[in-house]
Amino acid sequence: MLPPFSVVIPCFNEAARIGETLRLTLDYLNANAPESELIVVNDGSTDATAAIARERLKDAKIETRLLENFPNRGKGAAVRSGLLAARKPIGLFFDADLSTPLGETPKLIEPIANGEVDIAFGSRALDRGLIGIHQPWRREQAGRAFNLLVRIATGLPFWDTQCGFKAFRLDVCRPILEAARLDGFAFDVELLYLAQRAGLRIREIPVRWNHAEGSKVSFFRDSLRMLREVIALRARA
Repeated sequence: MLPPFSVVIPCFNEAARIGETLRLTLDYLNANAPESELIVVNDGSTDATAAIARERLKDAKIETRLLENFPNRGKGAAVRSGLLAARKPIGLFFDADLSTPLGETPKLIEPIANGEVDIAFGSRALDRGLIGIHQPWRREQAGRAFNLLVRIATGLPFWDTQCGFKAFRLDVCRPILEAARLDGFAFDVELLYLAQRAGLRIREIPVRWNHAEGSKVSFFRDSLRMLREVIALRARA
């Protein structure tokens, strides 16, 4: 069994899959960490995401909450609001598409619970043999290039800052979450950058991963925005 932790799932227009994602997540938590809580953050969805989530959560055996960000503020804002609302010692967020299987959860929770690290996050880059379904070639290469630029611009020693599967020891990470400002997809970089500057213990961990269709990231628009945000982050520092 795993110790209690808070799961945060940010959602934007996920009506097509949020019901199944929540069913699987609740089943996993009931079986493996029944004292945990599940927080869904609806980030200004214009479809039925909130209604479906509310229906799925109403009969849950574990503690659940549905938070509303309105209007849409961005994934970074959704993740931060969920983690700052968490009531358990460890907070884990992952994407609604379950690209990283739920069975990988102990890889992140256990090192934090054992006092080994303050932040543990999944990585597709450390062992690419764990990737089942790859992203389209162009997107995968762009991701590699972006992470190389992140390393150069920030000095972070990690190879995959963007995998949406990260866990935090919340007592020491709360100041980082409160200080972060990026609401877009580069928020992961900011959190890791602030954590490293604060001297927190961070571990990048290889995880299984499968590409899921329906990504909310626009290949060109969001890649350029993320790059500008990383450059601005370094300039502010």
